[in-house]
Amino acid sequence: MSPTFRALRIHNYRLYALGGVVSNTGTWMQRVAQDWLVLQLHHGSAAEASTALGLTTGLQFLPILLFSPYAGLVADRMPKRRLLQLTQAAMGVASLLLGVLAVTGVVTTAMVFVIAFAFGIGSAFDVPARQSFVSEMVGPDDLTNAVGLNSASFNLARVVGPALSGVMIAALGSGVRATGVVILINGISYLAVIAALQAMRPHELSPVARAPRGKGMIRDGVRYVRGRPDLLLIMVAAFFAGTFGMNFQMTSALMATQVFHKGPGEYGLLGTTLAVGSLTGALLGARREGRPRQRLVVLAGLAFGTVEVALGLMPSYLTFALVTPLLGLCLLTMLNSANTTVQLSVSPSMRGRVMALYMMVVMGGTPLGAPVVGWVGATFGARWTLIGGGALTVFGVLLAVAIFGGARTPFGRWRVSTADADDSPALAA
Repeated sequence: MSPTFRALRIHNYRLYALGGVVSNTGTWMQRVAQDWLVLQLHHGSAAEASTALGLTTGLQFLPILLFSPYAGLVADRMPKRRLLQLTQAAMGVASLLLGVLAVTGVVTTAMVFVIAFAFGIGSAFDVPARQSFVSEMVGPDDLTNAVGLNSASFNLARVVGPALSGVMIAALGSGVRATGVVILINGISYLAVIAALQAMRPHELSPVARAPRGKGMIRDGVRYVRGRPDLLLIMVAAFFAGTFGMNFQMTSALMATQVFHKGPGEYGLLGTTLAVGSLTGALLGARREGRPRQRLVVLAGLAFGTVEVALGLMPSYLTFALVTPLLGLCLLTMLNSANTTVQLSVSPSMRGRVMALYMMVVMGGTPLGAPVVGWVGATFGARWTLIGGGALTVFGVLLAVAIFGGARTPFGRWRVSTADADDSPALAA
């Protein structure tokens, strides 16, 4: 088997990846449909649409900010396979409810806000369990490859989902009810992951011993990260990228409708072009040998911010679409390297809590950044959502290096050790 796909030789991981492609395709279809739904509910008012999009995105990610530390503890305390089935079912129910409300024509912006928040609660508990479950399906030697393939699966769906969603919405009349049909399809797609988890061979998993119940377990996770400057560097850089840079779902909607005056098909295509670059970055990450270094996280983060600024300056829809693959490549290189570095450098008993904190800073910053980005779009124009987000990402990465680099510089001298015994950074050869 090709080194790029070597983790697929593992039966349980192969099932997981297959279910993920189906579910992720539905998820990306809903992301486009949900944004288009909000735009349709505020048709004719660009300022209201920008604000509503920002609030919807913020509410969907707010539970990650609020509940991630507790979700990480749950992931360390519960069997992850069973927990994932519960979280997938919860998100499926939320999607089905929103789809029914849209198809029947009774949906309002307030309903979208509430369901987006409920969906986010399921996601908050799903993410740390899903991230740390990968290491139970594959060994440490295949973890880098599996993380890369997970991203490839996610971005393969990202190539297909937005374009398919845009085409379907346009074919069904581009209205509120059309978005509801697409959202209903996503609700059904969660059955693929639930079925894949159920069909796994439990004896081939390598579950980590559950963390013993005790007081202060969440504080222990925070204290563990606080004592690791190498992890803090990655988390600060990821926070700025996640809070201000990774709002493309919203910024592309504003650019497509307000700057380039395009419809749902062209908007969906932007998600696909971004995903082409993301898929390339994910496959390159899966093929990469050895452990990723902090240097790669830093350089990819700086490149991502710089390209995003350039994207905001593009003069036409065509040039905008042509640059988006490079943005996706830089972003996925940063996120995959950061994800793998964090997973390989923490003790198994802490992995759920640490990954929850990591995902909290990556995704949980969105409730803070999305309304700000939406306000910037309403006040200064859609282009400034990209220019400002990219500039702040570059600033945040440089700030992380300045504060936490020190002796553990990301530019070659130090790398993160994979030894769980002492969890200390090791000098690079």
